[in-house]
Amino acid sequence: QVQLVESGGGLVQAGDSLRLSCAASGRTFSRYAMGWFRQAPGKERAFVATISWTGGNTYYADSVKGRFTISRDNAKNTVYLQMNSLKPEDTAVYYCAASTTDGIPTMKSAYYYWGQGTQVTVSS
Repeated sequence: QVQLVESGGGLVQAGDSLRLSCAASGRTFSRYAMGWFRQAPGKERAFVATISWTGGNTYYADSVKGRFTISRDNAKNTVYLQMNSLKPEDTAVYYCAASTTDGIPTMKSAYYYWGQGTQVTVSS
């Protein structure tokens, strides 16, 4: 059982940076691949980034590649999403999720545990 709580969202201007955090409960956090997804109003929840349980492998959606960085600290049971050069189209509710699938899963269906989300709004 894993409970996830996101934080760090807010209202920023285009070009600014934000760092999202996702704190996980449970002793087996290090065994889960972790992902970030986002959902804009009227749109489907979409994959943003994923990181393997060791932290050695990451994968990003094309729309954020080169601007966002996912990382994790297994000692702190926390996964991060550093977001730089933010754009208005990055505006969404951001969710972290945990998966028992090996590797770096990108499909929503691979993730069993989800956080409640944190709002990120980027003004132009």
